[in-house]
This record gives sequence, structure tokens and C-alpha cells, in this order.
Amino acid sequence: MNTTTEESLSRTRRLLGDEGLERLTEARVAIIGLGGVGSACAESLVRTGVGSFLFADKDVVEPSNINRQAIAFLSTVGQRKVDVMEAMAKDINRAAQIDKLFAFVLEETIEEQLAPFARPDIIVDAVDTLTAKAAIARYGEAQGIPVVSAMGMANRSDPTALRFAKLFETEGCPFCRELRKIFRSRGIGDVSVLYSTERPAKVRPMEGAARSEKTELGTYSYMPPAAGLMLAGFVTQHLLKSEWAHGTTGT
Repeated sequence: MNTTTEESLSRTRRLLGDEGLERLTEARVAIIGLGGVGSACAESLVRTGVGSFLFADKDVVEPSNINRQAIAFLSTVGQRKVDVMEAMAKDINRAAQIDKLFAFVLEETIEEQLAPFARPDIIVDAVDTLTAKAAIARYGEAQGIPVVSAMGMANRSDPTALRFAKLFETEGCPFCRELRKIFRSRGIGDVSVLYSTERPAKVRPMEGAARSEKTELGTYSYMPPAAGLMLAGFVTQHLLKSEWAHGTTGT
């Protein structure tokens, strides 16, 4: 570890000591989805000292991402999110080991997509689609890898309403309700989630917009990053084997 990296992790070392920090530097985290939630989570985990990552996303940075994504700047518009996230991670910690998957993780191909990469200690699911979330949860279950999944942050304004729970114990979240249906239909076991107890605001879609544009979804700049930072805290405590995180993951 070079001097700059050593100094950048000095505050973490004060909290955790040498043993705790070593546990983080030797850990590996897969973050699937590098939008507002996933990019904030990834940035925080790199800054905390986690040493190895898999970043997975098929998108490029778009102007509409600038209001909420850690990797989105005027200078990065048009660039692949996995590349921008790698560059940011290396600018924080040159020793970080980064693998990239420039692809959408799909239900039919997730096993072959993730097979070439080293096994992570935990998977962060920060994707948008229900079927992909179900695929990630099933993969984690089959491989014995803990998964923590972010539910929808769109159309919400209160970060204090965010909660960790098991999916089948959540209440009042439409996204969770729909995901539970998919889990039941496919025989997938429970998974840890971060969700909001706040009822989402109703936003009228733009007239003439295609359904795929999702113009009924609006996002405050602070909501996805707040969720990402909470997920980073959850992952860190899981890697440190704290009772709090392990009580929620059930591992």
C-alpha cells in the first residue's frame, strides 16, 4: 500500500484497526447497476477501503443522469458507466482491483455472464427491472452469495423513510409487492432489501411519450445517493461481520 493510499484510509483505520481494515481491503463486492444508487454505493465502498470490485452496467452516461449519479458530469456524457466508475475508483485508490462487465445482467444468461469473474463476498443489486432483480437474487441463492437489493427511489422525497428489511417483511412499497409476486412464482427465497416506507408521488407521464421512456418517474438529486450510501454502510458492516448486517442478511 503506497503512502497516499495509506493516508487516505487513516480515518477508517482509526475506527477498525489493522485487522478490520485488512478485512475490507481483502474483500470483493459486485455492484450490478451503476445508476444513482449503485454509483454512490461504489464510490463510498472504494473510499472506505474495499479492495476488489466487479462493476456491471450496459449504459452510457446521459445528460439526464447528472442530477443524481456520482459518475455523471458534463465531461463524462456519452462514456460507458463502467469505465467512468473504474476511473473514479482508481483516482481514489490506485490499488483497487476492478473488473468490468459492460452488459445488462439478464435472467437467461446471468450464470455465464458472471462465471469469468472472481466470486464476490456480497452482491449489491442496484438495477431497475424486476426480472433482473429476481435473476440476481436467484443467482446469489444458488451460489451461496449474500445479496442486498435496492428498491425504487423514484418519486420519493424523504430519505428518512428508507429501511432495511427482508423482502417478504416489507410493507407499503409497490415495487416490493410486485417483486414478491415474482419471487413466489419462481420459488426464490427471501433477500435483504433497502426500501422506502414513503408512498411515491404520482407524476403524470409526458403527453406523447412512449411507455419505455418512463416520463412518470422523477427523482430528487439526493434520494438515490442516500440509498447508495446506506447500502455501502450495510455492505461494510456485512464484511466486518457485524451483528446488525448479518441479522438482516441472515448469513
